[in-house]
Amino acid sequence: MIAAYYEALFVLSVLFSLVYALMWNKHFDIHFTLIFIFVPISVLGYFLFVNAKDAGAALAANKVIYIGGCFLMLFIMLNVFELCRIKLNSFLQALFMVVSLVVYMSVLTIDKSTVFYKEFKFKQVGDIGVLYDKEYGPMHTAFIVMVLTYFMLSVSAVVYAFFKKKDVSRHLIYLLFLPEITAVACYIFNRFVNLRIDLQPAVYTFAQFVYLIIAKRVCLYDIDDSVVDSLVQNGDTGIISIDFTYNYLGCNKTAKKFFPALEKLTVDKPIDQDPEVNEPIMKWLSDFTNDESKNKFYYNKDDSIYLINLRYLYNGEDIRGYQFVITDDTKNQKYIELIDRYNTDLRREIAEKTNYIIDMSNNLVMGLAMIVESRDNSTGGHIKRTRQAVRLLTLEMMKDKAFGLSDEYYRDIIKAAPMHDLGKIAVDDAVLRKPGKFTDEEYNKMKVHAAEGARIVHSIMQGNDDTEFAVIAENMAHYHHERWDGSGYPDGLKGDEIPVEARIMALADVYDALVSKRVYKEKMSFAQADKIILESMGKHFDRNLEKYYIQAKPRLENYYSHLDDDEN
Repeated sequence: MIAAYYEALFVLSVLFSLVYALMWNKHFDIHFTLIFIFVPISVLGYFLFVNAKDAGAALAANKVIYIGGCFLMLFIMLNVFELCRIKLNSFLQALFMVVSLVVYMSVLTIDKSTVFYKEFKFKQVGDIGVLYDKEYGPMHTAFIVMVLTYFMLSVSAVVYAFFKKKDVSRHLIYLLFLPEITAVACYIFNRFVNLRIDLQPAVYTFAQFVYLIIAKRVCLYDIDDSVVDSLVQNGDTGIISIDFTYNYLGCNKTAKKFFPALEKLTVDKPIDQDPEVNEPIMKWLSDFTNDESKNKFYYNKDDSIYLINLRYLYNGEDIRGYQFVITDDTKNQKYIELIDRYNTDLRREIAEKTNYIIDMSNNLVMGLAMIVESRDNSTGGHIKRTRQAVRLLTLEMMKDKAFGLSDEYYRDIIKAAPMHDLGKIAVDDAVLRKPGKFTDEEYNKMKVHAAEGARIVHSIMQGNDDTEFAVIAENMAHYHHERWDGSGYPDGLKGDEIPVEARIMALADVYDALVSKRVYKEKMSFAQADKIILESMGKHFDRNLEKYYIQAKPRLENYYSHLDDDEN
């Protein structure tokens, strides 16, 4: 009956180990596997011991039993630390292994020395072999200390994980605690109840059962491994691996579905065996090795668009090659293409509407300026001419980036030029249309057009998103009659106090007045106008504009020479 107990435990432990072998996963910790190897060996020792017919056989079986005592408790402890996510120093792990080996080596000398057993006797009670009157040596004491140390460390790790480790499953902790509690209970029971059987092999076998349950769940808690397995198995992600010498290492079924040419490749052979695979892969590798940020590529094939993520292939912490992770991105890319096409159409429509509004706004402003001009005593065309004069001046200034202004800024100056005299709408006709020279009172009335022009432009531009243009237009209307020496109006600004755009407008405005015919005067020759302009540099005009005026002068004269008399 007693022999049958040990025999049943041995058969059960072997079955548990076979079940473990069937459910084995490469991500299982090595100590898991060692537990399922050593438990049947240790239980077999108990079975052999009770069936021993003499002292030699009993001692041999006893040595097998102590395999469990010396190593199983170590493997269980290391496995507990691993499952509780507690990092155990590598030196300590090696030290524990050495201690277990030394203790077990002393066990092997039972029949040759007194370091483990000083004395013992063997007898058979019925059909069962028994060792009795045992006197233990110092190494047996070391064995007890070692086992208690492993046990206490295991319990401590479980308790610590329960209270401190939020990333460890509570179900797992309960399962880990169960064999420890069972071992203590069986030890106490054996001490106080005289049984003819040893409960230790039953504890080992029960631990196996618990660890089968743990093994079933443990991979679920390893997010990195479970994600990798899911990616590989779910059929949506293809994976290709090659080493640093561009030898093909393998791929999964999904990769072969995406790229049937992979079926032709031989493992450990260069990938250039098939041009269909070699050409894109080598191009991606070249880009990646030159710049690791270039790790995403798109590959079009058979109306499908594949997203290729290229990264290093790791084996533990070592980089061993390259890995291509491939996903079918067709739906996503077609959706993006649809959105891009929609956005392009929308941007085009917005641009068309915006340009239409801008053109309408410009035409309204130009119409307003022409209405004002029709009340003036000029022969007409002043707005058009001064705008062209401003354009020719600013084109020269743009060549050497004068005043540090952008090309866009100069274009805004040209666009705002027609608005410079809008304030004349507020001047009385009797003054505005007077054919002769103004009296002081009339001149003072005329001068209000500058400030009024700024007010009108500000009102028109209020709410305009292009705030820079609005400021430029307002400045040109407000200050185009200011003089470099401070003798101008309306505010008597001097030098750099006058905005650049107003200085340019002033020069174009005076030049047009000189070379154009008015009802009260004839047009002046280009030579006469040039002399007046140059003499006014540093007084009326900014001397910094002189070189640009000189550079623009041939084009100015050519432009004014080809105007009809009605325009000039």
